[in-house]
Amino acid sequence: RASCEAFVLSSGHANNIHCLAKAINSLAGAFFTVHGPGDVEDRLKEFLALASSSFLRLGQETDKELIKNRESVYLLLDELVQESPFLTMDLLESCFPYALLRTSYHHVYKFADQA
Repeated sequence: RASCEAFVLSSGHANNIHCLAKAINSLAGAFFTVHGPGDVEDRLKEFLALASSSFLRLGQETDKELIKNRESVYLLLDELVQESPFLTMDLLESCFPYALLRTSYHHVYKFADQA
């Protein structure tokens, strides 16, 4: 995947963000199967909505330390959806603007070229 190559070179890779999507999906599958069989899809949708809302608020921050890896964090949502058997891209687009993802990929590629 081309997007993965830039993601690996991004600052998010240094923070192990690339592992979070797989971990979230695995833990959600295990946790919600034990505590509420058949509930995994609904809980992941709820998590995606809450995470999207939090990440959109991150876009309004001006503190340089808080927004240092903002683009890589945005890409976490895309990775989460791509790794999940329960989430779809149209669901992500309903709660997080695709334009921000596209801009984040552009920023990460640009950062990778400069590195």
